Amino acid sequence: MERLGADALRATITCFRDAVREHARELDRLNVYPVPDGDTGTNMARTLDAVVTEMEAVPAELVATCRAVAHGSLMGARGNSGVILSQILRGLTTAFEQAIDVGPRAVAAALSSASAAAYEAVLRPVEGTILTVAREAADAASTAAAAGATLGDVLAAASRRAHEALQHTPELLPVLKEAGVVDAGGAGFVLLLDAALHVVDGRPLPSAPTLDEIAPDLPRAAPRGTRVEDLRYEVMFFLDLGDTEIGRFKEAWGRIGDSIVVVGGDGLWNCHVHTDDIGAAVEAALTAGGRPWKIRVTDLRDEAAAEHDVREEAMRRPRTCGVVAVADGAGLLALLGRLGVQEVVVGGQTMNPSTAELLEAVERAAAGQVVLLPANGNILPVAEQAAALTGKVARVVPACSIPEALVALVAYEPDRGAGENAERMAEAMAGVAVGEVTRAVRAVTSPAGAVDAGDWIGLIQGDGIVAVASSAVAAGIATLDLLVTADRELVTIIHGEDAGPEELGALRDWLGTARPAVDVEVHDGGQALYPFLFGVE
Repeated sequence: MERLGADALRATITCFRDAVREHARELDRLNVYPVPDGDTGTNMARTLDAVVTEMEAVPAELVATCRAVAHGSLMGARGNSGVILSQILRGLTTAFEQAIDVGPRAVAAALSSASAAAYEAVLRPVEGTILTVAREAADAASTAAAAGATLGDVLAAASRRAHEALQHTPELLPVLKEAGVVDAGGAGFVLLLDAALHVVDGRPLPSAPTLDEIAPDLPRAAPRGTRVEDLRYEVMFFLDLGDTEIGRFKEAWGRIGDSIVVVGGDGLWNCHVHTDDIGAAVEAALTAGGRPWKIRVTDLRDEAAAEHDVREEAMRRPRTCGVVAVADGAGLLALLGRLGVQEVVVGGQTMNPSTAELLEAVERAAAGQVVLLPANGNILPVAEQAAALTGKVARVVPACSIPEALVALVAYEPDRGAGENAERMAEAMAGVAVGEVTRAVRAVTSPAGAVDAGDWIGLIQGDGIVAVASSAVAAGIATLDLLVTADRELVTIIHGEDAGPEELGALRDWLGTARPAVDVEVHDGGQALYPFLFGVE
């Protein structure tokens, strides 16, 4: 193949999406920190799901395809990796759309355009990342095209250089070398070139490694026979999804829950499930290509628990400035509602919402001005992108954690403008120190000592891993010992679904003995993966 037409471009994008899906676990495991929120592969796959969905809805013409890919990647971008990938795809397709003949030279120029777009999207570009891999690939493609190479040879040159650059990323970025990994985003970008070579030249795609090959030391959860009455959450939402896709969605729900009811048709469904995994329940809808809305979660273990509808009518009253936040966990959804948040987008670690989802929440908010609280560093660039796309006055408060978001909300006033609210909320959260406890998903060397897969680790925002222990409680105590200094007065503990009364009691007992002067506030967040989140003021 010497020319890249609409059919070849569509095949390449679809093949790229399929390859990223197959390699998602591998890419997720290339996380610098050994925490269970490595989500580069997941975010790239879900971004590409949105791209393919939009692409398939337009005629198989080059201009229409290019515009669909550009728009789909913009609106479907999730996390840092998704945002940068969206810029790469927009750079590529904008160049293709403007080219008269998409041959070897045009493809090389498009790769250069993609690299430039990716660099422009990052405020402070860092070498040793996907940016480096994309730039090196573009340089190799340009050199080969200038020498008169065929389209296949141009792509092969780009692929070879990209693979070499990827292996070199640990030498450019010390944190990668310390963790013993290459850059995950760069590894994902390499799959784009592999997909293009497969379509253009028939070259085989690389096989994804097994989970045992990715992380041979990772402990495996023992199979469990969960009774329906033991499932903790009732999740309900309306779902916009094509009738042909609803079977795949119901199959996904069948793997994570029971008491499943899905009724409707003509693209609109009313969905109900009992499950232990709220995130997976919503994720199944998104993976199927649907849009869940009016999400409601009830904690079935708490007889006094009321239905937590994040779009309660009481929160719909007009105001000068509304708040859109991101969170996962029944308790957190309810807590954010009580603090005045109008719209909560379900998401967080391992489940980053897209630009489109945040933008829709901003537009739904019953206010002409909006503050966005991403509550996760990986969601911050997507929130900024959504704020730039809305017609409302929107500001992003750079909260990178739930404890920061909660402190920021104390300073929120619905009758103030978004600019003043954002400024005061940012000032309020500047004084909080944040810690968290989770379980390591792989072995790594840290300043706190050697970490094995399965160890409990404590992290402090800005400092990384500060404690390694055999239990969540021990890791939590070690983390609090560093966080709660003499000048601190208030400790907020947000406990997740894996923290029981005994573990929580042990932390409170330690604080009562070791730090008797501080006040302690406790919230049941219900979040997954992180049994304890700490905010210390």
